[in-house]
Amino acid sequence: MRSPTRRAGIYFGFSLFVSIKRFFGNISFVVLLNLLVKPGWVVVENLVQDQLGHATFGLIAALSALAMVVAAISDLGLTPYAVQRVAAEPSFMAETFPTLLPLRGALNFVALAAMLLAGYLWGYRGPELLLLLAVGTALLLAQYGQFLRGTLQAHQKFNTDAVLSVVEKFLLLGAVLVLIPVGLTLPRYVGVRLGAAVFTTVLLYGLMTRFFGRVRYRWHGPLARTALRASMPFALMTLLYGVNERIDMLMLERLASPTEAGYYTGAYRWVDAVMMYAWTVLPLFFAKFASVPKDAGAQRQLLWFGQRVVTLPMLFVVAFILFRGEVVFWQFSHSSPAEIARMTLCLKILFINVLVHALFAIYSTLLTSTTHERAVSWLVALSIILNVGLNVVFLPRFGAVAASVDTLVCAAAVSVGYLVLVSRRTGVGVPFRLLARLLLAFGLLCGVWFGLQYGLYLSWWLESGIMAVVFGLIVLGTGLVRQSEISQLLPGKKS
Repeated sequence: MRSPTRRAGIYFGFSLFVSIKRFFGNISFVVLLNLLVKPGWVVVENLVQDQLGHATFGLIAALSALAMVVAAISDLGLTPYAVQRVAAEPSFMAETFPTLLPLRGALNFVALAAMLLAGYLWGYRGPELLLLLAVGTALLLAQYGQFLRGTLQAHQKFNTDAVLSVVEKFLLLGAVLVLIPVGLTLPRYVGVRLGAAVFTTVLLYGLMTRFFGRVRYRWHGPLARTALRASMPFALMTLLYGVNERIDMLMLERLASPTEAGYYTGAYRWVDAVMMYAWTVLPLFFAKFASVPKDAGAQRQLLWFGQRVVTLPMLFVVAFILFRGEVVFWQFSHSSPAEIARMTLCLKILFINVLVHALFAIYSTLLTSTTHERAVSWLVALSIILNVGLNVVFLPRFGAVAASVDTLVCAAAVSVGYLVLVSRRTGVGVPFRLLARLLLAFGLLCGVWFGLQYGLYLSWWLESGIMAVVFGLIVLGTGLVRQSEISQLLPGKKS
């Protein structure tokens, strides 16, 4: 007869497995929706850049980067703070949101003014500032929508959140496809971006009130001050991440040229597209980690599960870009072979950066969801200092290629810091054996891919299909995924 402790352990393990299986279904749905919409948007944006030109699109990218950095002011960390608190304390929403919603809206206007001031100080004038106003307004509305969607994530309504996460891109995709044959101009392109952001924000607000009831605004000064003080670590972290991600684009456009910024944008767009998988999945794990803040065992299981979910698909995509990266620029019919070659070189360097994020980004998610935001912020701040220093030295001479290398160096440095913090400050620990097996799988994949290309001249799609099968065998052979796990996750399989 099993002891009560033994029975409790078995019940806990079974419950955790059922929860993870259901969570895997949520992740699959999110990824499927993004695969249906966002790759199409990347292709369309490539067509837009090809029609507008590298220099014009490089200016748009620089202004968007500036807007994203300053837009951190509009949130001040309230989105991750609210997700963390509502996930752990459901009553927090009813008590605090009547104050948080108007506070979050007012911060948008402050951020917009700060954005225009920053653009002026950075050297933009006249039409460039008007363009920044339109781009920044669209971005601020999108971020406000993310704040509203955070209520769904905190209540574990991941499937509904998944649908809403692609609405804006779906609208943009349709609008731009209509404009391309009619005649695409810079004002029209910026206008449809702004229109899609307005529509999506109104839709999200309406759905939030339908799900959780109408929120009657109630300003409560002490409560607002408490929320802002508590969210400041998130705010600092968000601002630092924004600067770290976008400073290259800004400095490249100013220190080199808008054309070099256009080359970097053409390559970085694919990084954004692929990393969207991680940035879609990781917030779900943020909410899951935050829901078990003091349960190291549950966090450890989630980390092992999340490490494979985030990393495995990315390994294959990184290998594809390293061996066949040139095929993703087929839309650039107005670019010279030299321009395509430069974008391809930047792309391959940046995708090594994607590999680093694929392996280590989940450790940042674990740390920030378990009250270690300040330490993560210090890491990112050091990365920014390193990045700016490298950019000042190398961007004027080497342009987009230097920006790609600098991004990789900084990502590697920050990732080492994540591992040190997880091992020293959490009870979860770093699964080094799992990381070693993931690297082994990637090494085997690249080795076989190199051998397949040696002396053979297969079409890229046939070569990729063969390697997809090979990668599946490598994953099973290295034990990263077991057949029993696959059978348990199949629909209709009893847990």
